[in-house]
Amino acid sequence: MERTVSQIFCERERLTLSPRAFLTENTRGREHPCEPCPNRTDFQRDRDRILHSKAFRRMVHKTQVFLFPVDEHYRTRMTHTLEVTQIARIIARALMLNEDLCEAAALGHDLGHTPFGHAGETVMQQCYSPDFTHYRQSLRVVEKLENDGAGLNLTWEVRDGILNHTGDDLASTLEGVIVKFADRIAYINHDIDDACRAGILSMSDIPGDILDVLGEGHSTRINRMVTAVIEGSTDSDRIAMTPEVGEATAALRKFLFDNVYYNPVAKSEEVKGMEMLARLFEYFVRYPGKMPVLYRRNMENEPVERCVCDFIASMTDRYAIDMYKDLFIPSVWRTPTGV
Repeated sequence: MERTVSQIFCERERLTLSPRAFLTENTRGREHPCEPCPNRTDFQRDRDRILHSKAFRRMVHKTQVFLFPVDEHYRTRMTHTLEVTQIARIIARALMLNEDLCEAAALGHDLGHTPFGHAGETVMQQCYSPDFTHYRQSLRVVEKLENDGAGLNLTWEVRDGILNHTGDDLASTLEGVIVKFADRIAYINHDIDDACRAGILSMSDIPGDILDVLGEGHSTRINRMVTAVIEGSTDSDRIAMTPEVGEATAALRKFLFDNVYYNPVAKSEEVKGMEMLARLFEYFVRYPGKMPVLYRRNMENEPVERCVCDFIASMTDRYAIDMYKDLFIPSVWRTPTGV
């Protein structure tokens, strides 16, 4: 019997990947079994399901750090995701781990992010539940909300990588842990770039001892961090940075929290965005029938607050602003044409 392309790919994994790699053929599978694709492995199929999802497309208009930027060169949640994916694949390839698993988990890791970034996440914690996090919401998107409520039916390992890309818990595969490192490498460096563009930071503000280790240039820092992960993980059963670069990276991350993420200039509009989302939450809890069909239908099995949270978390920055205007800002009266 002639082998399919996906079977050839799986055989190639057995022959070429590291013994530490997670092989596609060992997946725990999907919640709902489906016929194998003859041309793609399960993880390649997951990647494509994420790429074609509505939640993925919406990330292009979701905040990374700077709310609803007019300048086209600021990062969005989409460009952040693409940078994370690229870094994750480089590390996985160097360590001879499963690139397809890394790619799928990286592409899906931020699907549940709210409008206005972490400010929106804070609002959902205040209005809905203290347990709300963007990574749990990302899992909910792929399991329950996408595909008109049917979910994307992804493999267990990709869902595990999405859920555990941040926080204290680690993914069960090395590939999933790589996504955690790639996420941090990406946002630390591109947020410096955006902060300098915004005029709230200059490279001279960053402590010299950090730059001595990591380098001053954007690409230099990324390369040094990526190399440190590869070197720190080559002869190990875990993913780790070499100590010197790891300590400098942690110090640079702390510096960004102190000087960018909590900077009153960078966050000057956040309070307005948070108040807007809180008002929208309150409105749709009161008038849930005005939500789209998917979220109204989910109220048959889940509390209205849960469904409103899903709706608001799904919004792009632009959609949330337009929705607020439609609901709460009076329209200017215009005399009908011809009168």
